[in-house]
Amino acid sequence: MRPTPAPDPPLPEADELSEPFWEGCREHRLCIQRCDACGHWRHYPRPSCPKCLSLDFSWTEVSGHGTLASWVVAHPPVLPYFADKVPLPVVLVELDEASHLRLVGGLREADAATLEIGMRREVVFEDVTED
Repeated sequence: MRPTPAPDPPLPEADELSEPFWEGCREHRLCIQRCDACGHWRHYPRPSCPKCLSLDFSWTEVSGHGTLASWVVAHPPVLPYFADKVPLPVVLVELDEASHLRLVGGLREADAATLEIGMRREVVFEDVTED
């Protein structure tokens, strides 16, 4: 028996470092940190560059286009909000801006049986709350 879906989605808690990422998402823009010293892209947000250790960075909007690097299919048990959405493909997409720049996300309206490594993907934003 599946759990009853929860009406409200679980939302991330932004902190001082990640707030610009989430603000971009609210505006339907994908913004990623980029080192001002060496140009290295980095995601997840962090205070220093893993390449040169610089603390200087900018938030840069990226295309949101990339290729499917991997995926798994989530089955129950899941958090209650996702109970009526499983099985749910969860994808790892390598963004076009850099081969090491990867994002994890859900895949809407897709059958996992049709997925192939290397497929082109594009970020789609879904407003789940007013915020």
